[in-house]
Amino acid sequence: MSQIKYYIFVFLACLCSLISAQQANVEDKDMLALLLQEHIEQARIESDRGDYYNAKDNYDKALEIAVKIDDKSQQGTIHTKIAKVQFFVGEEDQAIISLTKAIQIQRQNNDYGNLAITYNIKGVIHSTKEEYENALGYFDSAKKLFEQEDLEKYTSEVTLNEAKVYIAQKRYEEAKKQLEKTIIIAKKYDQNRRLSSAFIQSGKVYSALGNSEMALSQTEEGLAIAQEHKILEDVNEAYVTLSEIHEKNENYKESHKFIKKHIHLSDSILNVKRENLAPGISGQYISNYKDAQNAQLKAQIEEVSAESAFTRITTILSIALITILSLLTLSLYKNNNIRLNTNTMLHKKNDELIVAKEKAELASKTKANFLSTVTHELRTPLYAVTGLTNMLLDEDPKEHQIPHLKSLKFSGDYLLTFINDILQINKIEANKVELDPENFNLKNKLENVISALSNSAKDQDTTIHFNYENGLPETFIGDQLKISQILINLLGNAIKFTKDGDIWVRAYKIDQKDNMYKLRFEIEDNGIGITKEKQDHMFESFSQGSVQINRKYGGTGLGLSIVKGLIQILKGKIYLKSELGKGTTFFFEIPLEYDKEADKPQVEEVKKVNKMENLDLSNVKILIVEDNKINQMITKKILNKMDLYCDVVDNGEAAVEKVKEVAYDVVLMDIHMPGISGLEATKIIRTFDKELTIFALTAVTLEDKMHEFGEAGFDDIISKPFKQDDFEDKLHAALSGEKIISSFFS
Repeated sequence: MSQIKYYIFVFLACLCSLISAQQANVEDKDMLALLLQEHIEQARIESDRGDYYNAKDNYDKALEIAVKIDDKSQQGTIHTKIAKVQFFVGEEDQAIISLTKAIQIQRQNNDYGNLAITYNIKGVIHSTKEEYENALGYFDSAKKLFEQEDLEKYTSEVTLNEAKVYIAQKRYEEAKKQLEKTIIIAKKYDQNRRLSSAFIQSGKVYSALGNSEMALSQTEEGLAIAQEHKILEDVNEAYVTLSEIHEKNENYKESHKFIKKHIHLSDSILNVKRENLAPGISGQYISNYKDAQNAQLKAQIEEVSAESAFTRITTILSIALITILSLLTLSLYKNNNIRLNTNTMLHKKNDELIVAKEKAELASKTKANFLSTVTHELRTPLYAVTGLTNMLLDEDPKEHQIPHLKSLKFSGDYLLTFINDILQINKIEANKVELDPENFNLKNKLENVISALSNSAKDQDTTIHFNYENGLPETFIGDQLKISQILINLLGNAIKFTKDGDIWVRAYKIDQKDNMYKLRFEIEDNGIGITKEKQDHMFESFSQGSVQINRKYGGTGLGLSIVKGLIQILKGKIYLKSELGKGTTFFFEIPLEYDKEADKPQVEEVKKVNKMENLDLSNVKILIVEDNKINQMITKKILNKMDLYCDVVDNGEAAVEKVKEVAYDVVLMDIHMPGISGLEATKIIRTFDKELTIFALTAVTLEDKMHEFGEAGFDDIISKPFKQDDFEDKLHAALSGEKIISSFFS
């Protein structure tokens, strides 16, 4: 019995020993944080000298500590650093997973500076896979975040990476611009590695552009910096670049000299990499570790042999206890492994979903950027077409010229409508259309729409009949602009496809709960009708029933798609009933709130007057900043017709200097110009003049980067091609001293 007690005592003693050992191993959080930094610093040193496997090992240890102390910021940063190492050793897929984890953490923490670094690395990985557009998308995101966080010095690496992508795509002029930015920033912050690389890449660009003198000069400057600071990879790249330039210049002797230097240095670099990356390193480490363990075990056995029998029994029991604990640990390890494998699979799925989401976001962004670029390029010449046409029509043209000018005006208006329709579709698909509810008279709204389109109906010898249900209230709260858009589209379609016929417009109640009415609107015609096969596709974009219909009746084929999208935004539904040769009925239902308070006699509308006539414009000075010569002339003529004096400059730098020299009342600032943009010029002006009224006179879509216009310091936006009334109203507000309240920045 006493022997059993003794064994229990020994067991408890061992257990207490283990517990106390565990307690001793609990480290203070500050100590762990210090250890975390040590691992990161050691990993950085190892990574810099190309010892990537040991660097990865230290980053893994650092990550474990970061998780243990719940340091989210460090977790995101370490995942990014691990990805960088994985990329260097060729584990690109693993690197993508690590970057995805980093992005997820950094987004949650609003850690935008480190998120920008992660985006930059992801862009590099995409560029190595020749996925250049994806790469440029990530580089652009990285740059914007660095600028947002005022981290200019980090942008040099991004612009350098962008330049390399442009070189790969043979877009040399764009590469040249990015390299010039890189050189400026790298010099400013003493970034020798980036500076040497930028000069070498610049040498490649000048060589491709046929300027061999500049190519040699730039590459040699990059080589000198790389040699001075012992940047071997850049030295090597400079050698091969110089060899190619000399070969292109048919200087084969110099070309051969530099290629020999390149081969010799490549061998040296390769040997260093082999030493650092050789699998034998890890094998040797394990072998040494085993030898040390064997020596320790041998010493323990010899020590046991010298002990007494009683000590041997204690030792045996201890070994038995350790064996039991080891088996228990092994069992726990296996269970944990199964759980980890399951979690890994779940994480992998999660990672795949995140990657898919990012790809979708990038695709959406690419589409938005494409639309922004295309619409800007279309709107700019349209400004010239519509502006010049209106001016010619106002200048007493000859009788035989008027039909041609009207045709030109119609074509310009048609193109502008088409662009606006595309943008409207894009906004609806991106869920960027917001409701703007207000009090309005529904009956008057319907009558106004019918009146506006009555001339088109007369041209078709078609009669429009209007039926507003008796007893139905007239004043409601809703988005009257969107309702007008729906009605104009549907009634316009009915008129277009109905010749020598009739159209009926009806509005009536189908349900009511307190002040909430469910209304149905019908637009019925006895025109050409639609086949059963085509009816299912009528609400799709660019669908008009047939190619013949499109050729005969015209139109963009986007109207019904826009109508359906707007009705869904208004929480309604639309239906279609049609029979070929007998006509078509579109009916839609939307909820509207009855406004009892506003259901009172309407105040008679005040006739619009020309506000500008009441102002003294003799001393008013306006500056037009516009690089397009035709647009300069058009804007200047519009202002001159309003008896306004104006100066014209064609770039942002000149605008800044002009504003310093002359006291202008208003600046009309174009956005896209050579040199500094209108946004950058406005930011500079705001550093020394906070009061000057600056309008963005631009062809960009009004939804694009609206916050950037406000942040830059613009007072309002006048879009090109602009409406004369809108232009005059905004100028009047600025010149009369009224407070400009812009709906764009609200």
